[in-house]
Amino acid sequence: MKNMSSRSNGLTKEEIEAMKERITEQRAGKQNGEADLFAKIDAMPEPDRGMAKRVHAIIKAAAPGLTPRTWYGMPAYSKSDSVICWFQPASKFKTRYITLGFSDKAHLDEGNMWPTVFAITKLSKAEETKITSLVKKAVS
Repeated sequence: MKNMSSRSNGLTKEEIEAMKERITEQRAGKQNGEADLFAKIDAMPEPDRGMAKRVHAIIKAAAPGLTPRTWYGMPAYSKSDSVICWFQPASKFKTRYITLGFSDKAHLDEGNMWPTVFAITKLSKAEETKITSLVKKAVS
């Protein structure tokens, strides 16, 4: 559990910043897609930046029909204006791993319970293959 002294009204300063970024994205209306996404990636510290670039390349190769954008200030990919998946850098909320998440619009259903968020500490060929498979299934 996070230190409560770093919270304001139940939210951390990082959570408040993410909400502000989402409000800015909504007010801006139509986004600049990939340009906005790369601006966020370029602003990330390493190793988040390198991993985000690789994840971007994997997602674009697996599902070229997804539209790159930002969502709560994070790189995201949408289909028909609905976010399908997103990349959360470890630095965003000061976690020990990056996160690849999928929305309820992703077709990952598998029985009565399935994972929708994945922690990534390293990107080897095995993880790249898993991401490719997940993204392809998500847009199927």
